[in-house]
Amino acid sequence: MDKKIFSIINQKGGVGKTTTTVNLGTAMAACDARVLLIDMDPQGNLSTGLGISPLNRSIGIYDILSSKKTIQDCVINTDIPNLDIITANENLLGVEIELSSDEDRAIKLKKTLKNINKEQESYDFILLDCPPALNIITLNALGASDGAIVPLQAEFFALEGLSQLLKTIDGISSTINHNLKLSGVVLTMFDKRNNLSLQVEEDVRSYLGKNVFETKIPRNIRLSEAPSHGIPALIYDHKCAGSEAYISLAREFLEKVNWEVK
Repeated sequence: MDKKIFSIINQKGGVGKTTTTVNLGTAMAACDARVLLIDMDPQGNLSTGLGISPLNRSIGIYDILSSKKTIQDCVINTDIPNLDIITANENLLGVEIELSSDEDRAIKLKKTLKNINKEQESYDFILLDCPPALNIITLNALGASDGAIVPLQAEFFALEGLSQLLKTIDGISSTINHNLKLSGVVLTMFDKRNNLSLQVEEDVRSYLGKNVFETKIPRNIRLSEAPSHGIPALIYDHKCAGSEAYISLAREFLEKVNWEVK
């Protein structure tokens, strides 16, 4: 297995990017994979969802992109075995201006992560929780990634913007990162009782075929409640439908990248 860095991306907000990042990462860690989550969103929702206090986010991904700190300086060990995080804070809002004159601005993260396994910490997978925008932060994430996982809300207008995102992925793959591929689209907030959800699924599978994960993430109250408690849904209620779906997604994903599921 040579693919290890994956961006969780969709330029739309509220589609389940952070929920997918934290719960997919937790499920992978439960399969004995060593996982690093990186919060690439200035809102810091991933950090909040893992119970990292704003007081403990004074350094994070901003400091790495602006070359002020190393990855080792910024990694926080979570209470979940095999799961670490690099947080984000509001300083990340200014990184686009700071990098505007840097000729390597689109590949800062790529250059940093390239040698991560040569440092003290070694990870099997790195998941990047991207902001809801196609900006320099997202460009850095995709530029550093082997694959892109796209959460897609199973609701009206779901397909709007998807073609543009896929073009962006193709464009980055043909220029700054030839390793980048679409790892798959995962349907989120799915309601099998809703005809619209079923129609969206049919349309997406017709459009992308095998690039859509078989696992669907249901609309589930426990998935919504867990972040307010600062823990993944898999810890908050491991038997709920949402948790079971993310466990299924993790197994499907790990098999797809030829990781031996334990």
